[in-house]
Amino acid sequence: MKIVFNRQEISNKIAPLMSVVSGKSTLTAAEGILIEANSPDCCTLTAFDLEKGIKITVDADVIEQGSYIINAQKFNQTLRVMNGEEITLTVDNNLCVIFECGKSSHRTGALKAEDFPEIPDLQSEKGFIVNQAQFKKMLSKISYAMGVNEPRPVLNGCFIRTEEGKINVVACDGFKLAVCSAESELKKLENSDRGVEFSFIVPVKSVNEIVKLLSDDDDDTVTVYMSHKNMVIAFEGLTFFTRLIVGEFVDYNRIIIKNHKIEVKASKQDILAALEKASLITEERIAGSVRSHVRIEVCGDILKVSAVSSAGSIYDEFNIEHEGDDISIAFNNRFLIDSVRACRSETIKLSMSSPLMGINVEPCDEESGSELFMLLPVRTRD
Repeated sequence: MKIVFNRQEISNKIAPLMSVVSGKSTLTAAEGILIEANSPDCCTLTAFDLEKGIKITVDADVIEQGSYIINAQKFNQTLRVMNGEEITLTVDNNLCVIFECGKSSHRTGALKAEDFPEIPDLQSEKGFIVNQAQFKKMLSKISYAMGVNEPRPVLNGCFIRTEEGKINVVACDGFKLAVCSAESELKKLENSDRGVEFSFIVPVKSVNEIVKLLSDDDDDTVTVYMSHKNMVIAFEGLTFFTRLIVGEFVDYNRIIIKNHKIEVKASKQDILAALEKASLITEERIAGSVRSHVRIEVCGDILKVSAVSSAGSIYDEFNIEHEGDDISIAFNNRFLIDSVRACRSETIKLSMSSPLMGINVEPCDEESGSELFMLLPVRTRD
């Protein structure tokens, strides 16, 4: 196999591949990139860590066709240190790899293409087309609430439900819940009789990678292909694929408290400013200390924010609109910051009932779609 690449172009293409290369795997081939040069003017690069993967098409001058696996870290590092516009990659029958760029050359080893992990079937007649920017924004909003090592596997990811004209994304762990719904012009796949009604759970690591890959451009779309165990997204010469979490997601509508007795409307910036000040105390890392909570006190038209830990104490207050009784309630400060920050509007609504019941954080604007972020309080002795 002999290929000539534009060094800068292939360096840019390899960057997303590195995020799905297996770091420590019992399968050596999973730590590499599969290079397939089967056409005269392009080649395909694939990385797969047995859970998620990326396949990218790169323009290249293919002098001799072939398919081999090259260690991803060595490939990436070699591209960085070499100078010149073009780089020639050669692999001989003895699995010896030679990188040549100008007067520089580097040798390493390769593996046979047959050793690469089996990639799931990326072809499907089921799926939908969605706006990239909208999909990315919705996943970004709820990503903080996804479980990581939850005993219930279905919570270690994002639940996505699509239907005609609407998309819903939900994340939930033992302490927080995030729900984001919006009107969306979902389109069905060409030559497909299947509609756009799907429900599936994407693992947390895959969601984070999807958010990094998707564009913020409102004119861009992404095609999502579905199967029973896998999801594939494709756009602009890049294909991302991931295994799905199999199981029934929790009935999140039953978890949400809908009839709170206390309602507070406040400036998003005022709340975030106070909570960020509290984070200087609650997130200070001192040997032997325990991360403390932040306390929220509603007293008439004043909201008080305070925190005390071995690192010191902090207090702040600001004006609010308040209906219902006064209340004093404590939360994990970082979780509360994430919930407030996810709200789209400049004025947010906090709904509460008691120091032992969860709080609802919602936007106050009139835009289409809906968002709700729920957080359980911290039980304290004081």
